[in-house]
Amino acid sequence: MATSFRDWPWPLQALASVGLAVVLILAGLYIPGLPLANVRDQLESAQSELKPLEAEVENLRVYKQRRAELQTEMDALQKQLATLQTIVPEDKQTDEFILMVQRAALSSGVSIRSLKADPVAQKPYYFEMPFEVEADGPYYSVLDFFSKLGRLSRIINVGDLKLASIGTNTNSKFRVVPGTSVTGTFTVTTFFTNPAEQTSATTKGAKGAPARR
Repeated sequence: MATSFRDWPWPLQALASVGLAVVLILAGLYIPGLPLANVRDQLESAQSELKPLEAEVENLRVYKQRRAELQTEMDALQKQLATLQTIVPEDKQTDEFILMVQRAALSSGVSIRSLKADPVAQKPYYFEMPFEVEADGPYYSVLDFFSKLGRLSRIINVGDLKLASIGTNTNSKFRVVPGTSVTGTFTVTTFFTNPAEQTSATTKGAKGAPARR
C-alpha cells in the first residue's frame, strides 16, 4: 500500500525536495523557451561579446601608455624648440642684436666706432645677417669682447678680422682712450629663419642678383 509523502521519514522528504529542486533548475536552464534558459543564453552571449572587448581594452592600454610617452617627448621637443628660437630666432631682431653687441663691447672696455649692416644672405634653411664693425681698445679687452660675443644667446660668427696696432694707424678718425692698443675691422654674422624674409629675398633675386662682397 502506497504511503503519503508526509508519512515519509524527514531525511527522505528532504532528499526528495532537494532532488526535485535540482531537476526543476536544470529543466529551467536547458529546456528551450523557459525564462531561465533565456537568461542563460543571454549570459553566454554577453560573455562571448565581452572577450573581444577585453582584448581591445588591453590594446588601448598600450596606446594610452604610448600616448603618455609621446606627450613627454613632445614637451621635451617644445623646450628644445624654444631654446633654438632664442639661438636662431624667426625674425631678424636687428635692434636687439645690435644692443647685444654694444653691451658686450661696453662691458669689455672696447669702443665700437661704426657698425654697418651688409645685405642678408639667403641659405637653404636660414638667413645670414652680417655687419661690418670697426672697433678699438686694449688688446686683452678686445680678446674679452670676442669671448663675450661667443657666449651671447644668439649664434654669432666673427670673420674677416683685420687688426692693427694703434701706433701704425695714423689716420684714425676717433679720439682713443688711454690704454688703447688695437684697432681694426671685422664682420659679425648672426642668423634668423623667418619664411617671410625668404619670400622677400626671392622677389629681390628675381629682379636682379645682389652684388657679391
